[in-house]
Amino acid sequence: MSEAEEVRTAIEDQFEGLRGTVRIQRERRLWLAVGYPEFRPVFNFLADRLGFGQLSTITGTDEGTDLGYLYHLARESGTVLTLMTQAAKGETIGSVGDRFPGAVIYERELVDLFGARIAGLPEGPRYPLPDDWPVDKHPLLKDWKQSGEAGGPGGASGATEESGATEAGEEAGDA
Repeated sequence: MSEAEEVRTAIEDQFEGLRGTVRIQRERRLWLAVGYPEFRPVFNFLADRLGFGQLSTITGTDEGTDLGYLYHLARESGTVLTLMTQAAKGETIGSVGDRFPGAVIYERELVDLFGARIAGLPEGPRYPLPDDWPVDKHPLLKDWKQSGEAGGPGGASGATEESGATEAGEEAGDA
C-alpha cells in the first residue's frame, strides 16, 4: 500500500463519515474537504497522529456567499495534504496558530485580503496591506471594486471604478 493510500485509510478509519472523500491526486498529493464543524478534529488528527507537522501555507478563496480556506499540510516524506473547508462570509473561524505559530502571517493575509474573521489571532500589524488601508476593503473578494485617489488606499492603479477592469483587461479582484 502506498503512503497516500495509508493516509487515506487512516483518515477513513478515524472519521467514518469521511469515507470516499479523500482524493489522491498522485502519490504524495492528497485533498480532503470537510465541513467547518469537522475541521479542527481532522486538522488535529492530521498534525498529531499522521505526522503532518508542517503548515506550508493557507490559501483563501471567495466562493460567493462563503470563504474557502485551504490548509496545505506536509510530512517530512514530502507528502502534502490540502485540507479544505468553508465558512459563510462574516462567520468567525478559529486560528490554528496554537498548533502552528507561523500560521499567524497567513491568517493576517486572510483578514486583510478576504475580510476573514479569525478568533484567537493575536494583535499585531496588518499584512500584507498597509496600516492606512481601509479596514472594510478586501481586494481579493470577487465583488471588490477599486476606487479613490491615485496612490491612496484603494486608489487607482490602472483600474476604474466604473468597470473594475485593469489596464491588462482583467476583472478587478480576479487575482
